Amino acid sequence: MKVIATNKKAYSDYNILETYEAGIELRGTEVKALRESGANFKDSFCRIKNGEVFLLNLNIPQYRNGNLNNHDPERPRRLLLHKKEIHRLIGKVKEQGLTIIPTKIYFNSRGLVKVEIAVAKGKKKYDKREDIKKREINRKINEYLKRNR
Repeated sequence: MKVIATNKKAYSDYNILETYEAGIELRGTEVKALRESGANFKDSFCRIKNGEVFLLNLNIPQYRNGNLNNHDPERPRRLLLHKKEIHRLIGKVKEQGLTIIPTKIYFNSRGLVKVEIAVAKGKKKYDKREDIKKREINRKINEYLKRNR
């Protein structure tokens, strides 16, 4: 598995509850651009329309050696999931007020582009502060243990 890009902001802004692996419908130049320069997750999210899941605002830069048929960098991209998974996502988003965000995009062992999406709940400001405090405490404990070995 070769990771192309990760959404680092997702882990600090959301509590990740479940993750799913989804295929993504891409054009030829998009795959070449992913191999060449990666992707940008800034402000990207998933939306469900007519029983299909779409990934919005994922920026895949244009392929340098492309021609007139080069792709639009921020076009909506359809995610490929099983129908049961889509129904489960619809239920969670509608009933519990959760959101679907992309966390990682990568090439699997067969060379196909996959997106890891997560069902997540947004963190409040005080939740973020608690996470920072926990991280600092763990860092201090580890530092103390290293010094006293």
